[in-house]
Amino acid sequence: MFKGTTVIAVKKDNKIAMAGDGQVTLGNTVLKHKARKIRRLYKGQVLVGFAGSTADALTLFERLEKKLETYSGQLLRAAVELAKDWRTDKILRRLEAFLIACDKNHILLISGAGDVVEPDEEVIAIGSGGPMALAAAKAMLRFSNLSAKEIAENAIKIAGEICIYTNSEIIVEEL
Repeated sequence: MFKGTTVIAVKKDNKIAMAGDGQVTLGNTVLKHKARKIRRLYKGQVLVGFAGSTADALTLFERLEKKLETYSGQLLRAAVELAKDWRTDKILRRLEAFLIACDKNHILLISGAGDVVEPDEEVIAIGSGGPMALAAAKAMLRFSNLSAKEIAENAIKIAGEICIYTNSEIIVEEL
């Protein structure tokens, strides 16, 4: 588990929203309040968010973008190939981050342990506030009529009220 971020992806009514807080910490010190932890890749068709080291995440974003280009935007195939490289390459293996990657068809968790996980429900979260955001989003999915974007944003807000490594400077992207 990484300290210092919360990112969540929610799918509802054929819309996918990804939200991330903006806080960057070093130990117990807040360094930045408005970091952008979500990126659009492959012609804007894929959303990717990260938890972990920023430099490592940016390296992984670049690698995923190359895999998406190689496999014509097929997110699942690109994610599997990235996870294989991440697990087996001597340099990549040392990268410390988790990624969530989404397109219109998939929500995926990608890790350096070789994991490519598609959740049973249409929601996944990572980072120190991830469990709190995930619980909040699941409740909203089941018991509200909120949109994917509203659920993602509110889930991060709730996590930020509980997790000291999550703030309320939220960035939301939607597909």
